[in-house]
Amino acid sequence: MLPSGPQPAAVRVHDGVIAAVLAYDAPSTVDVDLGDVALLPGLVDTHVHVNEPGRTEWEGFATATRAAAAGGVTTIVDMPLNSLPPTTSVAALQEKKAAATGQCHVDVGFWGGAVPGNAPDLVPLHEAGVFGFKSFLIDSGVPEFPPLDPAGLRAAMSTVDALFIVHAEDPSAVSDPGPTRRFADFEASRPGAGEARAVAAVIDAARATGARAHILHLSAAAALPLIAAARADGVRITAETCPHYLTLSADEVPDGATEFKCCPPIRDDANRDALWAGLADGTVHCVVSDHSPCTPDLKRPETGDFGAAWGGIASVQLGLPVMWSEARRRGFGLDDVVRWMAAHPAALAGLRGKGRIEVGADADLTAFAPDEEFLVEPAALHHRHPVTPYAGKRLHGVVRHVWLRGVPVDGTTPRGRFLTHE
Repeated sequence: MLPSGPQPAAVRVHDGVIAAVLAYDAPSTVDVDLGDVALLPGLVDTHVHVNEPGRTEWEGFATATRAAAAGGVTTIVDMPLNSLPPTTSVAALQEKKAAATGQCHVDVGFWGGAVPGNAPDLVPLHEAGVFGFKSFLIDSGVPEFPPLDPAGLRAAMSTVDALFIVHAEDPSAVSDPGPTRRFADFEASRPGAGEARAVAAVIDAARATGARAHILHLSAAAALPLIAAARADGVRITAETCPHYLTLSADEVPDGATEFKCCPPIRDDANRDALWAGLADGTVHCVVSDHSPCTPDLKRPETGDFGAAWGGIASVQLGLPVMWSEARRRGFGLDDVVRWMAAHPAALAGLRGKGRIEVGADADLTAFAPDEEFLVEPAALHHRHPVTPYAGKRLHGVVRHVWLRGVPVDGTTPRGRFLTHE
């Protein structure tokens, strides 16, 4: 899968970098012939919660990056919250890097956090290599990472020339669903209109400051016209969505099935179709996992209480086959999926050496059998706790092999490097 589209080719690797892209039958000293299996650039997932240090019982660098590699992902960018301390200072970034050292099976970058009171830390964090800054406009779910209000977001954007990635939900539109086993009650408590209002606030802040802004995990199609109009008006804003918003439907979530809970929530069929349309026309820029695991007890399986369960879906290993299964059903090609899950996330983070099979890029490669099928078995997942809404689903697409800078990833020997913004 080349930037120009799919074609037979030979990829020559030297010193971890793609040295040439040649005719399929070009001679080589060491040859791996994939036949009809597709060779993709390694995927780039810019939205992963690793949680180490501090909440390593939820997830850690060894397990998260092993799962990523098993799913064809060769680069992740770690979110600044759910770890203790959160990545809101240079000292916290160094602590996180120390915890991750020697554990990473794929390359890892880091987002910083923008929270009330840490404006003096933003420039030093960016100089230390974080790719940009995450903030919430609503309670994050953990007390050590409080939200910014729109004025605070605007002030942060004026402090440092960096990408700001925002969890956009309007707190005034969100209510407490109370104890409930009904997914419909939880979805109604976080309406799409509230998401759209928060997206409008981010657009206003980006317009006023000239900053780059990115909407995280967009679930509400109501925000799509706002994003499209703002971009047409010159506002520097992009948006991502996630496999669960594109493949799951609120209408199909069983009562008490809290493994489906995420924030913002999965919505109905019509909304899902509109998100696909936004992806097709470029309003939605990329697809990333929002891998957000926790310990199984925090999903409240004993009660099935959507009000009390942790909101997060762990899917870094399954994103590629989940997306490909639905994309092919809707008439999209594997090259579309590669663009959404490799090239565009790499461009978002400014990773010029990632996300494409091209001379000079890192030889991060994934051999993917698009026509093979498999059944999702939780026991085969590598993230720390095998809780997934995809259990029992039959998917198309099997990851056969993964190479990181030309070296096979075996899940045993960590060879990942730390990345910084370029």
